Amino acid sequence: MANKDYYEILGVDKNATDDELKKAYRKLAKKYHPDANPDNKKEAEAKFKEVNEAYETLSNPQKRQMYDQFGTADPQGFGGSGGPFGGQNGYYSYTSSGFDGFSDFGDLGDIFSSFFGGGFSGGRSSAKNNQGPRKGADIRYNLEISFEEAFLGTERYINLTRNETCKTCHGEGAKPGTKKQKCSMCGGSGQIRQTQTTIFGQMQTMRTCTNCHGTGEIISEPCLDCKGKGTVRKQVKVSVKIPAGIDENQTIVIRNEGEPGEKGGEKGDLYITIHLKRHGIYTRKGQDVLCEVPITFTQATLGANLEIPMVDGTKETFKIPEGTQNGTKFTIKGKGFKNINNAYQGNFVFTVLVQIPKRLTKEQRDILMQLAKTMNEQPPIKKKGLFG
Repeated sequence: MANKDYYEILGVDKNATDDELKKAYRKLAKKYHPDANPDNKKEAEAKFKEVNEAYETLSNPQKRQMYDQFGTADPQGFGGSGGPFGGQNGYYSYTSSGFDGFSDFGDLGDIFSSFFGGGFSGGRSSAKNNQGPRKGADIRYNLEISFEEAFLGTERYINLTRNETCKTCHGEGAKPGTKKQKCSMCGGSGQIRQTQTTIFGQMQTMRTCTNCHGTGEIISEPCLDCKGKGTVRKQVKVSVKIPAGIDENQTIVIRNEGEPGEKGGEKGDLYITIHLKRHGIYTRKGQDVLCEVPITFTQATLGANLEIPMVDGTKETFKIPEGTQNGTKFTIKGKGFKNINNAYQGNFVFTVLVQIPKRLTKEQRDILMQLAKTMNEQPPIKKKGLFG
């Protein structure tokens, strides 16, 4: 491989970016994967090795610089054999600097995992993540509020049961006056390195240390209050400010009100999903408030000034014209829900329902009879059928 051009193998220019290298590698790795070439497996394996070696070198800035300058990435070889695949028992690490396994390649990682029997997800990056700060888990909560609260906005208090940092050991998990010890099995890395012999030579994989469970530390004397966990379950009260205009299934996010982080990481977040109680009078459509208003048939006939109750408890006077028909809709502008993202406010839309009295007094009946005579009302004429 010392006399071969890595850039030519990947089919890229010498000024290729990291994304261009990754794209070229992904394409070629799929093309020459042994499982994809059952009829020409031996030649595919050789090509596959070349592609891996080329990408492993060029994806690492230090190795690429050395290769560009000396024609090799081997600081001891400078053109000699014995590189990553040199000799019969060549060595290749999928967790080398600049190439953290196949997790960056989506479904390609699954192909390699199935081919080599797994083990590529717990590489150097996993060990690093286990040792560094980790953000706490998020908490999700469903909160039911009234129609009026959604319209006006409000502040509510909710009770949560969540993990809190232990005040006795300050989250360390060790009994006060004692310290955690470095895990002797993994040397504090939280990972155990394994070497497997495959058709490509020796392959290194990493697995989580079973002795310290990936933490790299052992607690010989756990804290009595948290039993070594560093956290205790507690019920807390959290204030939630609900903006005017919030709608069904919308979510409020409160930062740093979730589970505590690890290794100095920040807390998770609290996600509150809002649900609206059904109202006996009002309904909602977008930013508009809808309702039905019953009126008498005399109001519908003569017109009237109606007192319309608003969601906020106030009343609006609205004049309906004479001859208003049953089911007519009227709009009071700017009396609907506010939009939580801008200054727009919806409308109040009401539908009139003309109520016909079921019982009349003799006086009322006589009056209506006189009205009917003046209007020369006749009973409806029965229309003939289609055939006669």
